[in-house]
Amino acid sequence: MPNLSTDVIQGTLDLLILKTLSLEPLHSFGIARRIEQISRNVFKVNPGSLLTALQRLERAGWLTAQWLDTENSRRARYYSLTRTGRKQLDVETAEWKRRAGAVARLLNAEG
Repeated sequence: MPNLSTDVIQGTLDLLILKTLSLEPLHSFGIARRIEQISRNVFKVNPGSLLTALQRLERAGWLTAQWLDTENSRRARYYSLTRTGRKQLDVETAEWKRRAGAVARLLNAEG
């Protein structure tokens, strides 16, 4: 059986985080778990990459964060999408649909 890669394709992590947080605020472990669940384990999120991305998105003004208690009575930073982040999600989604269409055309091209 081939060893299939579960790495997130470079540039997609921001989109996956924004989309995940468009549903509800989550802490970083919840974000990683949700991405893995929705992708049916096609993508595994490296904790270090996730933390770096969350910090970058927060600096860009696309996310806000606050410390809250988890369902296990622990403190965690919960991330939420800002209004600007929702707009960026629309931009990122349109761009990835455009790129995915181009890749699909190339893969289906005869020649």
